[in-house]
Amino acid sequence: MASNSIITNPSAMVALRNVNAINTRLDKVQNRVSTGLRVAGALDDASNFSIAQGIRGEVRALAAITQGLNTAKGIVKVALAGATAVSNLVTDLKAKIIEGANAGNTAQQQVILDNDYTEMLKQMRQVLENSEFNGINVVIETAVAFNTVVGQVRDVNVLSNLAGGNIQISGQRIDLFYALLANEDLTSSANANTALTVLDGNVSIVNNALGSLGADMRTLNLQTEFLESLSDATEEGLGNIVDANMAREAANLTGLQVQQQLATQTLAIANSSPQYLASLFGS
Repeated sequence: MASNSIITNPSAMVALRNVNAINTRLDKVQNRVSTGLRVAGALDDASNFSIAQGIRGEVRALAAITQGLNTAKGIVKVALAGATAVSNLVTDLKAKIIEGANAGNTAQQQVILDNDYTEMLKQMRQVLENSEFNGINVVIETAVAFNTVVGQVRDVNVLSNLAGGNIQISGQRIDLFYALLANEDLTSSANANTALTVLDGNVSIVNNALGSLGADMRTLNLQTEFLESLSDATEEGLGNIVDANMAREAANLTGLQVQQQLATQTLAIANSSPQYLASLFGS
């Protein structure tokens, strides 16, 4: 090929290829700097992008599971509050029953004590009915009347991990304790003694409910903490795959910008060569 041609300019071709190559590299670095990602799409690195997408799916799934566990914690926390309120009420209720068991009470006093007993049971019922979170109540069976001892315990299963495992929140049926007491009265000292026997013989329903709900809450807390740690570790691993080293990319950006300027100047010089040849034929 002629070295002094005004039609074909090899030097300009080489310079143009260098400019294009530098611009391509500069575009990649600028994209990494602007997004903070070394692998932003399949064009950057198909295999690592595919792996990253799978990990992102796991992170989102972990977030959804954690949200479900937090909702379950709300159910248990409200149920615990209700069970604790009932447990506190039992103390006052027992004192009232013991007052009613006093054989020295007048008929009028017995009526007053029985009315107080009924009101305290209404309060217990109200507490149980209000122990609901997100439409779920695990301390009563709302489909069964409160004065009925027969019914199914309501359990709640909560997804706890990516493998499909579940944590079960056990229904407690504290309303059964209420139902037993609701069948009693303090209209006489004898009836009050019977009510006291019923209360003492079945208060374990409330105590067991407190223990079981407390254990469920500890399980939910532990699993939530584990999933949060797992999610953090997973996101860290994802970052190792796709995140850009910003210090290195900043240095690359500066270097490529300088190379771009030099390559552009070289191209301009190469393009001006035919003009010098043409000047040889000037007058």
